[in-house]
Amino acid sequence: MPAEALSGLARLVTIMRRLRDPATGCAWDIEQTFATIAPYTIEEAYEVADAIARDDTAALVDELGDLQLQVVFHAIIAEQSGRFTLADVLAGIADKLERRHPHIFGGGETPGWEALKAQERSALEDRSALAGVPLAAPALMRAQKLQARAARLGFDWPDPSGARAKVIEELVEVDAAESDAERHEEIGDLLFAAVNLARKHGVDAEDALRSASRKFEARFRHMETLDRELGARTLDEQEALWLRAKAALAQPTCD
Repeated sequence: MPAEALSGLARLVTIMRRLRDPATGCAWDIEQTFATIAPYTIEEAYEVADAIARDDTAALVDELGDLQLQVVFHAIIAEQSGRFTLADVLAGIADKLERRHPHIFGGGETPGWEALKAQERSALEDRSALAGVPLAAPALMRAQKLQARAARLGFDWPDPSGARAKVIEELVEVDAAESDAERHEEIGDLLFAAVNLARKHGVDAEDALRSASRKFEARFRHMETLDRELGARTLDEQEALWLRAKAALAQPTCD
């Protein structure tokens, strides 16, 4: 790592230690815990992804700094409670990278990424094929990871048609639900089935929904530019504006 990067990391650690100093630090920083900081960590990771999606280099520099702060913040909290240090975090990830690339660092042949991860999971107390899928992961992403793990053991539809039929089955069950609790459960099953259908088609459900949301936002914002009194229009009038926005923002295609 270049000296300037090392000095920058050391400076950030020094700043966070000062902010967390029980006697002279910042009251807000002092009272934070792993649990209270975790939502900010997730938010910063999404903001990094957003900067990448917008191809905004200046924003990416800023957001990566915010994300690095989260790593240091957690490490300083752990250091102060005697659990681990930032050095432990960095050593851990360095060891893992070298372990997973023996063909580069160890002179051997790599057995494959998933095989290596399976070996690592075998050393854990939880031996399930589903072990290690984070509970805090975005719901669509977690569903897809759970399904992919199960599929490695053969628990999977042989082709997309089975997954498609399951989506239709779950939609029927949503319509048949008679209480809010039943609808909650059945809509969850429907979404889970939709993720499975996406996976069978090789589509990342999280990324697909994010793209659909961006598309919806762009079209709706365009509707607002077409009519400043959008909220006063009838649904039919709004639908006409939606079609205009959809046409205006349509990407050109090659013949």
